[in-house]
Amino acid sequence: MNTTSASSTQLLRQINSDALLRFALEEQVFTAGEAMAATGLTRATVLGVCDGLVDIGWLEEVEDGQSDGRTHKGRPARRYQVREAAGVVVGLDAGESYFTAIVADLRGRELNTRRQSIDSHALGRAGRGASAREMIRLTLRDIGRTLDDVLLTVVGVPAPIDAHGMSPEGDFWHLMNSGFASHLPGMVIVENDANLAAIAERAHDPSANQATLLTGERFGAGLIVDGHLLRGPRGGAGEMRFLDTLTAGKFVPDEGGTDGFGALARKWARSRVHSYEGKTMLRHIPEGEITAEDVFQAAREGDPFAADIIARLGDRLARIAVVLSSLLDVERVIIAGGISRAIEPVLEHARTLLRTDSDLPLPELVASTLGAEVVVKGAIESALTRIKHEPGAFLPRPPVPEELRGKLQ
Repeated sequence: MNTTSASSTQLLRQINSDALLRFALEEQVFTAGEAMAATGLTRATVLGVCDGLVDIGWLEEVEDGQSDGRTHKGRPARRYQVREAAGVVVGLDAGESYFTAIVADLRGRELNTRRQSIDSHALGRAGRGASAREMIRLTLRDIGRTLDDVLLTVVGVPAPIDAHGMSPEGDFWHLMNSGFASHLPGMVIVENDANLAAIAERAHDPSANQATLLTGERFGAGLIVDGHLLRGPRGGAGEMRFLDTLTAGKFVPDEGGTDGFGALARKWARSRVHSYEGKTMLRHIPEGEITAEDVFQAAREGDPFAADIIARLGDRLARIAVVLSSLLDVERVIIAGGISRAIEPVLEHARTLLRTDSDLPLPELVASTLGAEVVVKGAIESALTRIKHEPGAFLPRPPVPEELRGKLQ
């Protein structure tokens, strides 16, 4: 036997199978003729590959959907679609104080969502992994699926992530990147949460040059330049370390480099509410209970103290936008995360400041419309892209043999 020839034949079969499966994942129902036109394969090859994909559980043959009474000459075209039971993908936003999971089918249709609060520091690394697995199991159970149905799980964490899913040394980063691969179902990919937010934003409103600022309690950026996600050798491209330099000094002593807009609004309000000389409704709230939402609500109602905080946040955003635009020539800066729905007053103030810098490139400042689920939606988008790019790396859930179906029902 010529092993070289056999190996070449097997490789060609895999290439053809991957090409046809990529096409199938983009379609609803398709015929062999449509697959031929899209892939350039011959009819015999398409039919042979489809039969193979049916056998292993990727595809199923469906009846002709035309029922308008028309007569057809000759044999009707064979029609195929991706099996709904072939598998699902899971996106997990594994934050410091919460988990959010979405289960989606292979076309990106969201099947179920679950969110729960956690105490990462009490759970530890192993506890975070075990809790994430249990939450995903429950999310699947609610829709009649199991962990065995999962082809790929993509996890977003608030830590730098290199190309191998690893984080640099650091207690917090080590805790957040909790060794999820040993706990979660299917193939597991770990990614920085801001990078996943950027992927979600690009899918929602494509742009080749944009910075997505994921800001709430912490601050990180997902950077897309010339259509490519920037990562860096240690995953630190979006860690925004330059903020420590921008904010250091006696003029702004209470601006933390890693603090997000939500954290800053809360800190600034609590630290100055009683020393503020004017009237403010925030003084009626116990100092330790003032939240970022309280600050934004007060600003909307015309509270001058809250308006001052909004202006400070706008100053900070304008400085960040100038740095990102100057270094990376980004055309758009997107504020993402749960705070994005309330961020417009901050954006408006920052825009007025940017208009004075006429000699500098001025990025567009916008608020994300994806809300608090931007990271987990980016995880789903990343999972689907990976499967479409490399479908041969995944094994579908095999179909139940005909003779066993009655016994399992």
